[in-house]
Amino acid sequence: MKVRTSNRSHAAKVAAVATMIVIGCYVIAVVVLNFTVANRLTNEVDTRLSARLVSVNRLTVPVPTTGSSASAPRGGDIDDAPSFVWSVSPTGAVTVLTPGAPALPRRSWSTVPATITVGTTLFRFRAAKFGNDWIVAGQSVAEIQRVQAVLRLPEVIFGIALLLAVYGGALAIGLRASAPLEAVRRRQAEFTADASHELRTPLSVIEAEVDLALSRRRSVETYEAVLKRVAGEGRRLRRIVDDLLWLARADSQHAVAPLNRSSDVAEVARACTDRFQALAETRDVSLSFITIGDGPFVVQAPPDWVDRLVGVLVDNACKYAGTGGRVEVEVRATAGNRVGLQVDDSGPGISDDERLVIFDRFRRASESPDGTGLGLAIADSVVRTTQGAWSVGQAPLGGARMQVWWRRVPPRRSSSGVSDQRSTKRELPPAERSSAQVEHDQSASAPT
Repeated sequence: MKVRTSNRSHAAKVAAVATMIVIGCYVIAVVVLNFTVANRLTNEVDTRLSARLVSVNRLTVPVPTTGSSASAPRGGDIDDAPSFVWSVSPTGAVTVLTPGAPALPRRSWSTVPATITVGTTLFRFRAAKFGNDWIVAGQSVAEIQRVQAVLRLPEVIFGIALLLAVYGGALAIGLRASAPLEAVRRRQAEFTADASHELRTPLSVIEAEVDLALSRRRSVETYEAVLKRVAGEGRRLRRIVDDLLWLARADSQHAVAPLNRSSDVAEVARACTDRFQALAETRDVSLSFITIGDGPFVVQAPPDWVDRLVGVLVDNACKYAGTGGRVEVEVRATAGNRVGLQVDDSGPGISDDERLVIFDRFRRASESPDGTGLGLAIADSVVRTTQGAWSVGQAPLGGARMQVWWRRVPPRRSSSGVSDQRSTKRELPPAERSSAQVEHDQSASAPT
């Protein structure tokens, strides 16, 4: 719970930082937009005032209105934003040239445009000197303020919506992105705990056996029995360490090294089956091997990796087939250019729930003390790294069916330059051949 809360807190912090960055960029963009709009509108006003000054300069007989002080500006903004013209004498006397113009503030005029408040309204002024007088043109820019005010509300609303959307999206992405990392962390923690437990068990047994043997003097036979048990636990400990090292190497190599070499699955599986015949006889298990389809059954995988895979599957099948059981190893090639390895047994099979977790490390289907729980994890690592595909189901023998499919590759040519097209087949006993062959021929076709 603490780790999950920590992940959420970290994701929230990352989302907050991302939101601050986005909102900062948004504020800058809004400021630039408002400045651009205001500057453009102001330039339009300046252009209009310049044109008005030019038109006044072209008048030959101006018709001024009397009075140096016109009526005050009408309350509020001037809706149609008219432009007004004044004439300013060298003594500062103002003559209104446009009816309805507001009172012109007294100041020193220049040709530089200026924005001045007249009454309660902002005006933009431009002036030009004609003879001894200044001609001043002015226009209300309250419309620019109104446009900025109109823009401000949607900008604020959009900014709030953007803030919520960015924060929510960044938080969701952060939580989603951290989920695989959390799963990996959790699996690593579970793996460390399981590995520690598995390694501690044989060490505890060895320690207990040695302490018990040293507690008092015993007979030679007793010491021999103790040493045999210690040796057995040592061998189990070595198997665990070897399996862990193999998995570590496989994880580090990923998919680079295995794809450099190819192997004939039929040859490797036949040799591995022959090697397990003695083990099968000691367990009173009938172990057979057949091939279906035309060879060669070559896939892109190192022979030692395929041998490790077949060894794990055959060993498990012989273990769970039970006394008097049967194990069938089959290698087949399909018309879809696929090669399949299949191991069937007559054991209890694998339930649907167990099929989801059988490849987890240190996962055992039984409490058998001679297993490490790493065999199928190693097999799964081989299959994934060699780009194979699993299929776990129910075998016609009643037990589990473990299938692996690979894409078939062209065999490598021998030194003579001729491809070896021979396929290795081990025939079943005559009494079993026809029924078994029919059974396999009628089985589901492999995926292509």
